[in-house]
Amino acid sequence: MDDTKTADTNSTTVAADGQVAVADTLPRGWMYKQLKIGPWALPWYASPKFQLGVVAFVCFLCPGMFNALSGLGGGGRQASDASLADDMNTALYSTFAVVGFAAGSIVNRLGVRVGLGLGGIGYCLYSISLLVSVHKKVDGFNIFAGAFLGVCAGLLWTAQGVIMVSYPTEKQKGHYWAWFWAIFNVGACIGSLIPLGQNIHAKDAAGVNDGTYIAFIVLMFAGACLALFVVDGRHIIRSDGTKVVLMQNPSWRSEIIGLYTTIVSEPLIILLFPMFFSSNWFYTYQQNAINAAYFNTRTRALNDFLYWFAQIVAATIIGPLLDIKSVRRSIRAKILIATLLVLTLAIYGGGYAWQKKYTRADVNVKDTDFQPWDWTHSGYVGPMFLYFFYGFYDAVWQGAVYWIMGALSNSGRRTANYVGFYKGLQSAGAAVMWSLDSRPISFMGEFASNWGLLLGSLVFALPVVLLRIKDTVALEDDLQDVDETAADVLRTSAIDDIPPHKA
Repeated sequence: MDDTKTADTNSTTVAADGQVAVADTLPRGWMYKQLKIGPWALPWYASPKFQLGVVAFVCFLCPGMFNALSGLGGGGRQASDASLADDMNTALYSTFAVVGFAAGSIVNRLGVRVGLGLGGIGYCLYSISLLVSVHKKVDGFNIFAGAFLGVCAGLLWTAQGVIMVSYPTEKQKGHYWAWFWAIFNVGACIGSLIPLGQNIHAKDAAGVNDGTYIAFIVLMFAGACLALFVVDGRHIIRSDGTKVVLMQNPSWRSEIIGLYTTIVSEPLIILLFPMFFSSNWFYTYQQNAINAAYFNTRTRALNDFLYWFAQIVAATIIGPLLDIKSVRRSIRAKILIATLLVLTLAIYGGGYAWQKKYTRADVNVKDTDFQPWDWTHSGYVGPMFLYFFYGFYDAVWQGAVYWIMGALSNSGRRTANYVGFYKGLQSAGAAVMWSLDSRPISFMGEFASNWGLLLGSLVFALPVVLLRIKDTVALEDDLQDVDETAADVLRTSAIDDIPPHKA
């Protein structure tokens, strides 16, 4: 990452990418104090790196744990009782989709700290409702918890996206995404180890126990509290001394207009909508049609761990490659799309070979004598690696979307709207897929929809990559939809003009 090194001779902080921020001219106040350890200086509290680290641990504890729970299939319940999780997730992603489109404007208005703080609350309630449902039929409470989480998650993920996409400099965006994605998925890995450890000797197909849900609830609550330690974008100073481009004192009216002007200023963003829509579509198939349908509890937990661990591996590989300096950014974008095409054909080709082996009726334990597989089964290695590479692919796809959005703009205001569109459409796709799974449609039908949507999305995204991703984004381009002039922003970007923050 952009670890800093202090040179005592000139009191300057030099970032690893060669950019320089004059430490002596940082505003006074605890947010801008640097802790020096020998020749090294840690990032100040209101720096992009430190703040992204805080947000990464919020996501580690909230959506990271949620992913671990969801990755078990059926919300951790018995595989034969996945319909409740389908209904909860349909409600979740339906409200997420509605809120997601407006979440960029809401976060611009309220600030990222409030957005993250409100977002973390819903994850606790979702897990509480699943725990209650194990002992008593409370379908109304479960559906409400899912819908409420959709509202909260829309705010949390939009706030997170704004920080990850707009806070770093252009040369750091791939590294920052990799850093965030790795920390976030460590949470999912640790979360998946909880049911694995508690069910390590259980070879039956039962769901997770109460202790698993309680552990998730406690960790998610801690994440909601940690969100209060995030500072808003107006305080952030990058390693090159600039501030994030933000609208000064935005109104609700200006933010609603901003949604429209975002499309007008960058109409080709619409061609990324299929990529947004398909980015969570495949979770339902992978979690329910493979993990929950074919494996017992402890093996589901192991698969879950491998899925999220693969995302860490993918992030540490792809993130730095997206920022490689020896290749122009416009060329990197083309290589990225080609890589996604190859991975889609290869990994989902393997998925097709696996899915031909069984149907939904074949693994219905109520009507057949099918016994869910354990990791001791002789044929387990093949689907284990398939599930690992599904996780690897997920991280590459999500990273590509974030990186492309970041390559289109450096403006915090505009990227908030981009991320809002992304999360809204992503959730709309997920809501449709969870609803289809509850019908239910065939497993092969679910698989075919995954593969077709992903390939089609790459075709639609190609014009954006070829025509709109430049080697750098001029400041004037980012100000087309902001009621400020370039001179005003350049003035407010100077460190000398930032009022000292009082603790």
